[in-house]
Parts: sequence; structure tokens; C-alpha cells
Amino acid sequence: MKLCILDGATTNPGDLSWHELEAFGDLCVYDFTTPDEILSRAQGCEVLITNKTPLSGETIRRLHADGLRYIGTLSTGYNVVDTGTAAELGVPVCNVPTYCTKAVAQFTFALIFAIANRVQEHNESVHAGDWVKSRHFCYWNTEFIEMQGRTLGIIGFGNIGRTVAQMALVLGMQVLVHTRTRRDLPEGCQWAEQEEVFRQSDIVTLHCPLTKETDRLINDRTLSWMKPDALLINTSRGAVVDEDALARALNEGRLRGAGLDVLSVEPPAPDNPLLTAKNCVITPHIAWAAKDARKRLISIVADNVRGYVANQIQNNVAQPRA
Repeated sequence: MKLCILDGATTNPGDLSWHELEAFGDLCVYDFTTPDEILSRAQGCEVLITNKTPLSGETIRRLHADGLRYIGTLSTGYNVVDTGTAAELGVPVCNVPTYCTKAVAQFTFALIFAIANRVQEHNESVHAGDWVKSRHFCYWNTEFIEMQGRTLGIIGFGNIGRTVAQMALVLGMQVLVHTRTRRDLPEGCQWAEQEEVFRQSDIVTLHCPLTKETDRLINDRTLSWMKPDALLINTSRGAVVDEDALARALNEGRLRGAGLDVLSVEPPAPDNPLLTAKNCVITPHIAWAAKDARKRLISIVADNVRGYVANQIQNNVAQPRA
């Protein structure tokens, strides 16, 4: 069996092994693939695996005629694949839904603490000699925040949102949750309408998928509901945030700070307003990328292929068009 990975560099830049996938046959791995290279590189492949390389309906049809029978993703998201065409052709599209739940939840709090505790700023101050020059045994350059007793608002309550809630409860926080469908919540969590979450929360963290309803969910209106000393955290999808609106709120002091691991366009354009906004911590979409999580990702991708070989398809997201 011939297998091809179109863009393996971010998942495995060289610190992991592809041996679990190599066991299925002839595996070819490319670091990056441009759209005009897909057909030649995937020629004759039965199994095709992508991360961010787009697979259009036309591309899938042409590859299917050449033997393509399975598409896998090196990710939870699968919007780069035309799943309707794949379903029409009987080609499963199998994603990896839960490999980085705890890693992303951990990183959510890393962003919160980066703003709330100002560790990096004080580390830089110490290394600049400020502590050496101090008359006191300690000093601080800015106010920082204790989590106990604060209210954390969670928008979206899938696996990651639930894990974030568990961590927040351990820290003694109050947890408000808003989801599309009201459901039973763990003890200590309270469901609330969306506006109430924004108005009452000291920290709002986003864990929702990108849909028509959540596109630019964070905008001038929803930001106006937030407390001026509140924090906004986004480890979900960049387009959930109206970046111009958020930059204005930060620069005008209508929001204490924001911690973002995702932007609407990645890599961002040099003129993205959040790159120069006040009190905005930005990391380059790495919440998922702990080595343990990436290793787990590759293993689940291999399990998905194993299920395909055994005619026991799992994690198939290809749905026929309505």
C-alpha cells in the first residue's frame, strides 16, 4: 500500500518517528506541499494524509480515479478537505479529535498566567539588574492577579473546555459556561447565557469551533459587555475574534489584556493590529504542539489507518451533502 503525508513538518520536524505509519507500506513524507504539487506527489496513493494542505473536490476526484481510498488529517480540524465530495466517493476522512486536550487546557492557563502573574516581565527586570539595585528583598513592577475567587467564563464546552473548567475549579475559581446546547455540567460549573458570561467573567476563554455563529464572536458589541479589568483568552480559532475590535479595546484600556495562540491568518500579516496592541500576549499556534501530544497524534493517525485496513473505520468526518 502506498501512503503519502503532504505536510508533515509541523507535526514532526525531526524529533519523532513515522515508524507506526511506515509499517503499513510505502510511506512518502513531505515537509510542505503546494497546491500545484498535490497531484504529482499523491499519484497512486491509496492513503493520503494532510494537515493544512487543501484537498478540493476536484483534487479528490482526480486522485480517487488514480486509487485514493482514504484521507487522514494530522489534526482535529478538517476544513481543508472537501468532505462532501469524499463522502460521495466513499472515501473516509478521519481526523484526530482528542490528542491534545490536556496540552491545550494547560496552555490556556499558561496564557492566563502570562498576563495575570507577569512572570516574563519580572524575569527580564531581574536580569536587567533591577533586583540587584533594590533596597528591598522583593519588588514588583505591575499589579498581578490571584485566581481564587475570580470568575472564569468558558465559551464552548467540549473536551478542552471541560478540562479547563476542572483546572479552574482546583484553583478556587467560579466557572460560568455557555454552549450552543444547554447540558448537564460538572459540579461547580454554572450554565449562563452568552451575554451574562461576558458581563460577569473576570476571564473569558474561547473553546468553540469556528462556525457561522461564532465567526467574529468577539466584536465591538461583545467586548463592550466585558469588564475593563477582564482578560480574553483564545486557543480555539483565530477568526472567532474580530482583531480590529480587540486591538481597539486593548489600546483604549477597555480590556486589561488578551492571550492569543491563534490569529485569523497564520502566519499573520505584518500589519495585523494585534501585533502592536497593548497588553496582548501572542504565541504562534503552539498550544497543541507539546512533544507528548504530537507523539500521541501520530499514534492515533496510525490507529485510524489501521481501522481502515481492518474495515473498521473510526473518526470519519466525511458526511454526504444535504
